[in-house]
Amino acid sequence: METNGIIKCLSVGKPQLYYWKNKEETSGIGKGKTADAFLTKEGFIGDGVANIDFHGGPDRAVCLYPYEHYQMWEKEFKKVFNLPSFGENICVSNMLEKDVFIGDVYSLGEAMVQITQGRIPCSTISKYNGEDRLLGRIVETGYTGYFFRVLEEGRVGADSCLKLVERKQENISVLEANYILFHNRKNRTAVAELLKVQELADVWREKLEKALL
Repeated sequence: METNGIIKCLSVGKPQLYYWKNKEETSGIGKGKTADAFLTKEGFIGDGVANIDFHGGPDRAVCLYPYEHYQMWEKEFKKVFNLPSFGENICVSNMLEKDVFIGDVYSLGEAMVQITQGRIPCSTISKYNGEDRLLGRIVETGYTGYFFRVLEEGRVGADSCLKLVERKQENISVLEANYILFHNRKNRTAVAELLKVQELADVWREKLEKALL
């Protein structure tokens, strides 16, 4: 089945200095909307990260957050989350974690990208949005968003869409992968199955291989 995603917001931004709970921190979570941007193997021109443990690098060049989650979080937290609230480069409809798979290849404007991993969120996401419970709920639900590597560089516009080009496997969706990493890492069979996905990001592979030791 062909999966097409519609971009609701294209965003880039360099790390900025924030004051959260009387503490000074640098983060790249605060991005600004843009009409178009050139996508390289390392990410969008004009974009940047501060915490390389969770963001950045070839396997995490593009961050996507599903648009549908905004409505859910707004209902739960009784507040408006303005796009982009989750540090994503692209907020996209019709591409939920349950419906896409590690290894999926998509055209994105002039570029070609491939899903590598679910996002591992950090406390910055709660601090930026002023909701202490948000991080825990994202991990609990698995509604993390996910990352792409760039197979072919090119320009991406805010009016671009994602079109599925190739599906490498249909056994493990991003949501299922998230569940394994966050909640089921002691299940050696499930971990071994996820490790069979060749397109999985190296950082996830390292974490899962340690779980098998």
